[in-house]
Amino acid sequence: QVQLVESGGGLVQAGGSLRLSCAASGRTFSIYGLGWFRQAPGKERDFVAAISWTGSSTYYADSVKGRFTISRDNAKNTVYLQMNSLKPEDTAVYYCAAGKYYSGSSGYWSTDFGSWGQGTQVTVSS
Repeated sequence: QVQLVESGGGLVQAGGSLRLSCAASGRTFSIYGLGWFRQAPGKERDFVAAISWTGSSTYYADSVKGRFTISRDNAKNTVYLQMNSLKPEDTAVYYCAAGKYYSGSSGYWSTDFGSWGQGTQVTVSS
């Protein structure tokens, strides 16, 4: 398992941008696929984006396609979520997750990820 710590959340106006970071502990970061999920008040935790353990494949929820970009830097043990053109409906707590050898070929289920961060709040004002 890896330990994950998110950062970069905050308050931004609609149309603005934020970049979330998720730093992982451990020396085996490169074998983990990474995902971002979000949970708004009173709602279930939803998939946002994921990147395979090889880094060759990325996946996005329809609601964020074209606006969000997930990337990873294995040298820094960090995964990023660049969020552009933010909307009020993007307001949520964003969680980083890691799954050993996660490829995305079987979908983007939260159960595919065994390690989770504590979350970071993103608030988009209208």
